[in-house]
Amino acid sequence: MTDPADPADPADVEAAVADAHRRGWALVLAATVRVARDLDLAEECVQEAYAAALESWALDGIPDNPAAWLTTTAKRRAMDAVRRERVFRSKLPLLVESEESADSVDEAAMDEAFELTTGNPEDVVPDERLRLIFMCCHPALAQDAQLALTLRLVCGVSTGDIARAFLVSEPTMAARLTRAKKKISAARIPFRVPEAAELPDRLRAVLGVIHLLFTTGHTAPSGGSLLRTDLVDQSLRLTRMLRNLMPDEREVWGLLALLLVTDARRATRVDDQGRLLRLEEQDRSRWDRAAIAEAHDLIVDGLRGGRPGRYVLQAAIASLYAEAPAYDQTDWPQILTLYDALLSVWPSPVVALNRTVALAMVSGPAQALAEVEELERDGRLAGYQYLSAIKADLLRRLGRADEAATAYRRALELATNEAERDFLADRLASPLRP
Repeated sequence: MTDPADPADPADVEAAVADAHRRGWALVLAATVRVARDLDLAEECVQEAYAAALESWALDGIPDNPAAWLTTTAKRRAMDAVRRERVFRSKLPLLVESEESADSVDEAAMDEAFELTTGNPEDVVPDERLRLIFMCCHPALAQDAQLALTLRLVCGVSTGDIARAFLVSEPTMAARLTRAKKKISAARIPFRVPEAAELPDRLRAVLGVIHLLFTTGHTAPSGGSLLRTDLVDQSLRLTRMLRNLMPDEREVWGLLALLLVTDARRATRVDDQGRLLRLEEQDRSRWDRAAIAEAHDLIVDGLRGGRPGRYVLQAAIASLYAEAPAYDQTDWPQILTLYDALLSVWPSPVVALNRTVALAMVSGPAQALAEVEELERDGRLAGYQYLSAIKADLLRRLGRADEAATAYRRALELATNEAERDFLADRLASPLRP
């Protein structure tokens, strides 16, 4: 800790709190939930701890272990709040029991409403952050609510960025999060670590959370940098731990392979000035070949065991991109076939849009444009910047410069990441350039 006689610089304190939020939010929240047994209360106490850090660290210096300081502060606030609530309930004049029995009844009611796992939770899920993800992915909640709530509370992703991932407005997403937390409270959903037998029922949502976390880091929805490497690294760690926990689940293999092969290009996605580089512009000699090879082995194993799921198929597609010696040697027909298989198991409009990129390479931009325009009429991707960007590229390749410029402008309006905005502005300035 810095010397208390020499208060920390305010800028250093703000940077330290921001770093602690980025790295430790989930761990602090997980520890606090165990005390509070209530999501809203735990989140409120953690937020108060981070706010208190700004003032305390400026006076006393930045602690050697910021996460431990924040955890202790948040847990103390939670314990104080729980004690106040219990005292309040025991003193209600409408209760006819004695204070002693009222307090014991309240203890029992709280344990029933917010059931904690019997035994040691580490015996089921050894990692604190992964435990909290499984806890939030409760089957009583709609899957979208599970995903959004976990991204917000466990992963610290902003409501705005979650809204962009789900293609909805920020107020709509904020309302969804509020409803999900209210449902947990009103329905008295047990907030506990699931037992081993319950894990498979929650796996689909857990995989979805980790995949969205990776996607949010791989291409940040907002901000000045294309990547958020902290989220990418976090999602890779979580997936490896999940594989150790559930080693026979092929979709876990598939997700790990997808993350590995996608992140293998990390060092080449932007140039030295931070300018976004298209796949065909990237230096393939700098790709992480060890990660690509590990992903390949996982994909082969995943394809052997019967009909593959969405993550195995997505990984197989990404692997074909990565294993091609050069962009013009990519096996586009095979990629298109895999996209068809992916659509059969995951009929998502985003998958259908991504498929048009391969379709354009196999059957030409005109046929791909027709399918993009059909997706546009469908309306589910309204406000999705990549639909406009892909449409603009296809129009450019067809020589329809004015229409391409209009589509580029629409994509630019929707984009909130500065690296992507710069790329689109450059394309708009010369829409006919290959």
